[in-house]
Order: sequence, then C-alpha cells, then structure tokens
Amino acid sequence: METTVDDALLDELLEVARTIALEAGVMIRTGRPREVEVAATKSSAQDVVTAMDLAVEGHLRARLTELRPQDGVLGEEGGSSSGSSGVTWVVDPVDGTVNYLYGLPSYSVSVAAVVGPPDPSGWTVLVGCVHAPSDGRTFLAARGRGATLDGEPIRVRRAPSLIDSLVGTGFGYRVERRRAQARVLAEVLPRVRDIRRIGSAALDLCTVASGGLDLYYERGLSPWDLAAGQLVAMEAGALVTGLEGRPAGTEMTVAGHPDRHAELAALLAAHRADTDE
Repeated sequence: METTVDDALLDELLEVARTIALEAGVMIRTGRPREVEVAATKSSAQDVVTAMDLAVEGHLRARLTELRPQDGVLGEEGGSSSGSSGVTWVVDPVDGTVNYLYGLPSYSVSVAAVVGPPDPSGWTVLVGCVHAPSDGRTFLAARGRGATLDGEPIRVRRAPSLIDSLVGTGFGYRVERRRAQARVLAEVLPRVRDIRRIGSAALDLCTVASGGLDLYYERGLSPWDLAAGQLVAMEAGALVTGLEGRPAGTEMTVAGHPDRHAELAALLAAHRADTDE
C-alpha cells in the first residue's frame, strides 16, 4: 500500500526511533556482564550472536508493537514480520557485535523506518537513529530535514583529493569474502591517506556524516546494517551508492562527499570490489 508521508508522521516516527534506540542503549550499557558469551553463530564460527543481541531485538520488537502496532519489522536476529501501514522498521540491536563481545566501544543500536520494500534496492528511508551506548552519542535524521549528532547539525567533510582522504571499510566473516576484500584493500590503501576499521557499519556511515571519515566502502552490508546510517549520511550531504549506478546494498556500499565519492567508486569498480573473485 502507498503511505502518505507528512510532517506529523515524520515527527512521530523520529520520536519512536529515538526513544527505542535510547532504551536499547540503556539495556546494553547496564546489562553487559564481565564476560560476554557467544549465544550462536551465523555465516561462520567467527560471526557471532550474543544474548544481548537477542534480548535487545526482543525489546525493540515489543516496543514497536506497543507504539506502532500496524507497522512491519525487519531485524537482524528475528527476521521479518509484515504490517498493514506501509511502514517497516529495520533494526540492528547491536551493530558491531564482535566489538561488544571484546569490550571495545565501537558498537551501536540502529533503528530506521522505511516505506516500500524493506530492501535497499527499492526502499525509501524516512527516519533513522544510530545510538552508541558506550559514549552516549546519538545520530538522528529524517528525510529532507538534515542530520544531527546529539542535537547539533552535521555535514560531510570534503577532502581535497583521494590521496588526502581517510577511508573506512569493513570485512566479512567468510574466508573467500575476506580474501577478495584483502585484494581490494591492497589496491585502495596506497591511493588514500589511510584506512580505518571501526567495526560497526552504522557508525562508519555516521562517522562519514559527521566528518570523522572522508569516505567509506564495504561489501556485504545487510539492510539492517545500512538503513539508519545511510539516511544519516545522505541527510548530512553524502552520496551513498553501489558501483556503476547501482543502489547501495549487499554487493557494495560507497559513501562520502560527492566530489570524492566518484573517484573511490571508480577505483573499486576497476578492481571488481563487488565480487568475491
């Protein structure tokens, strides 16, 4: 069904996203045991799920049922449930689970509301909130309204050239994917200022939005990795796409100031960064 998006709906969705992301942040910050244990694995034995991932997603789903019962939900741990409103919530309870497992601070809660299919190739992201429980930072964006960090407007940084650009990236957990990503990294690294590996795609995108990275690329992002951070980056002035005119998504996501984005995207395309060859 077609959903009419007006200011009142955006206001409501933004407040819901902010509220439940901050609640989840409290759960994570106060509930982390001294020794975190692995509850399950996904694509490989190194791609882990903790009890906190499961508990936080359960909380997010329960709160969305209370606050927006007519909406659908797509979550990393619990799959998809349909709704009747045309709005779907795309949530990642702990983006950066390995960082959380080891006690490193770079992990986040990612909450977004989209219309259209809950897939990056066809959705329109209406609102997004990325909250970092370890230091309390909160990134917010609503479509057409700009992006903020802790209530202050943010804008993407324009590096003078690709060689002067600080570039973020991430890696998959399957061996063949890592080999291909290492091959691409060897081509990118000599052509940029340096590489950073934060470990949370949502925070990577938000760090581009707030000027802490000039560019970011990664193969293998799922919808819940991308939705909220993509909107924050775009509303801060970043271009967020795949390669060769395709939308951002699992094959490849490239984000950064429009003046530098094309250079990195062309380099990645030349080295087949959207394949596992």
